[in-house]
Amino acid sequence: MTTPSPPNLKLSRRDFLRQSAILTGLSGAMAALPVWMPRLAFAPRYQNPAGDVLVCIFLRGGADGLNMIVPYGDSDYYNARSQIAIPDSEVLDLDGLFGLHPALAPLHPIFQDGRMTAVHAVGSPHPTRSHFDAMSIMEGGIQNPLSIESGWLGRHLAVLNNGNDSPLRAIGWGTAVQDSLRGPVSAIALQSIVDYHLSGRPEAAAQMMAALNALYTVEGGELTAAALATQDAINVVASVDVDAYPVQNGAQYPEEGPDGGFGLALRQTATLIRAEVGLEVACIDLGGWDTHESQGGVEGRQASLMTTLAEGLAAFYTDLDTLLDRVTVVVMSEFGRRVEENASGGTDHGHGNMMLVMGGAVAPTLVITHWPTLAPDYRDRGDLAITIDYRSILAEILQQRIGNAALSEVFPDFTPTFEGVIRA
Repeated sequence: MTTPSPPNLKLSRRDFLRQSAILTGLSGAMAALPVWMPRLAFAPRYQNPAGDVLVCIFLRGGADGLNMIVPYGDSDYYNARSQIAIPDSEVLDLDGLFGLHPALAPLHPIFQDGRMTAVHAVGSPHPTRSHFDAMSIMEGGIQNPLSIESGWLGRHLAVLNNGNDSPLRAIGWGTAVQDSLRGPVSAIALQSIVDYHLSGRPEAAAQMMAALNALYTVEGGELTAAALATQDAINVVASVDVDAYPVQNGAQYPEEGPDGGFGLALRQTATLIRAEVGLEVACIDLGGWDTHESQGGVEGRQASLMTTLAEGLAAFYTDLDTLLDRVTVVVMSEFGRRVEENASGGTDHGHGNMMLVMGGAVAPTLVITHWPTLAPDYRDRGDLAITIDYRSILAEILQQRIGNAALSEVFPDFTPTFEGVIRA
């Protein structure tokens, strides 16, 4: 699918200065608002997607999957980690070889209910250990980060024409729109929604709206399109009373950090799903996983992050209840950590990792893997070897649960192998 090029506008100095002033006002209004929306209101019914709502959670920093989905049945795990290994007596068993870190205990019942599975020894075959490059590659869904400018979710939204005309087809929660959403279906407006706080500071919100409205007077170009898309989305956000969509079933979302960002993003995503505004994709980040030192084992820095992740996912699961039948959640990170711990009680950048998939249609297999073992001779440059390409997992979800069969357009130059993540 191709998109028309924007018109080649020649701006006068006056128009240029006027545009700059408008954007400065818009930027200033956004910066004056808090990072996360304290309250949302949503409303009119749009056409819901024919398939699942896809929720993508990215653990930024390179999460140590070996201490999350613990291969406690592999003796080489303990040989490599005298300080930070999770004792087998503390591991929550999944299948005799793998088990959960105790901080992930809120997820154990979800695994046992057949609504969650882990994929291990998974990742991108690109050998980079650079955070920037690895995230660019993974969010692009390609092996050459310079070969294409769009993200895999952006291409997915572009090629899947399901008749949904909602301005909230996709949303990226955070301080920047995720690279995976780049593409012809613009996510610029979606980030503006994140910064538009209905119950934050009304005077700042009014300033931002005035700046957006001013963009309409600049004829043509990307700025006008962005203003139109943003206002469309804001109109949807502003049109419904959030009290009509309260948290259900006693779910308790985590409130970590000064803004409770991760839990709030999940709670607001649940609200959007319940409000039926045509949401198809939501992207949420949880950072802080770069544990070069003082990583901890049963307790410590990584355990604290896992608690936030697990409590958030468990609350989302409880809140949605039967609505989870049309939702798929995937959790991933740019790469794993090295098998051997380092002298600082941490782990350095590695390669192979784990993914989590939660939803109403996941396979009953609790851990899906072609386990290469952690024996030194079977490691990849000292790392957990990758035996499953992460794109195969995403492709299976897109085709089997979202209804997108154009996988060659979403993941160019790649032929996926379905691993049975989705129930047949």
